[in-house]
Amino acid sequence: MSDITGHGETGHCPEEPAHYPEEAARCPEDTSHYPGEPSGYPEEPSRCPVCPHSCRLKPGDTGLCRARHNKDGNIVPVSYGTLTAIALDPIEKKPLANFMPGYRILSVGGFGCNMYCSFCQNHDISQAGLKDLGRHIEQMQPAELASLALDLSRTDHNAGVAYTYNEPLISWEYVLDTARLVHKEGLVNVLVTNGNIRPEILKKVLPFIDAMNIDLKVFSEEGYRKLGGDFETVKAFIKTAAGSCHVELTTLVVPRLSDSEDDMEKEASWIADIDPDITLHITRYFPQYKMTDTPPTDIALMHRLKDIASRKLHRVRLGNV
Repeated sequence: MSDITGHGETGHCPEEPAHYPEEAARCPEDTSHYPGEPSGYPEEPSRCPVCPHSCRLKPGDTGLCRARHNKDGNIVPVSYGTLTAIALDPIEKKPLANFMPGYRILSVGGFGCNMYCSFCQNHDISQAGLKDLGRHIEQMQPAELASLALDLSRTDHNAGVAYTYNEPLISWEYVLDTARLVHKEGLVNVLVTNGNIRPEILKKVLPFIDAMNIDLKVFSEEGYRKLGGDFETVKAFIKTAAGSCHVELTTLVVPRLSDSEDDMEKEASWIADIDPDITLHITRYFPQYKMTDTPPTDIALMHRLKDIASRKLHRVRLGNV
């Protein structure tokens, strides 16, 4: 495990909470292929192009996601190669119900997220910056991760690599560099994502992704604003991904946010217009993070929501029940 500490400032991002940790960069020396809309003046802010927040970052600033910063006018990932979690999971746990069932998959996570859900079950890493992690991290470059995945495919029925636990695409460069190598080894890449990512970034990684589980957290713009996301961006992401790889969706039924029967009817109809065979996982909420005083989702409601979605979709599954 590595001990990485440092300092920096947080830049200007829309709707950002009051405090973000100060941290230093840990990224490849060659940043030439990373986007960033540089200002042309080293001391002026550059705009991060990864997600709808479009953080304006001066040199040394870190964005809302805590995982990207301005290095000499380029917006690069602080989190490149930094893993906070690594496990060999059943592929069904991602969840993926209809992609390579029975296989296991090497699952890795970094830190940070471009949304701030008050019920996040992985908040210890998704709402953390590099400085917060202390010694609870490991450095693993793409070639090392691809090699480990290949070794496990020979001994443990491993299908490939899943990028998960936090939002992987805030460090899309690491996903892309690793996914290329994983494909070269004849293995698959799985992305577990909130989908709150600009289409230009999705198009870079999509040719190397075989399957995704995408959160469709709530079916309204108002709901996404509460979570720091953009509804239209997520819908566009889902449509594009579904045209290129295997896609399954997850809706966590959170009381007073995503528990509307009317919204589930609208959601199912929208998904069916893309493909009625897309698997929808309707998952029960349990108290987490800042919502420990909110009781779990009512079981009867879960079954009603499944019945509603099943009128339009062929593959609806309940989770956490």
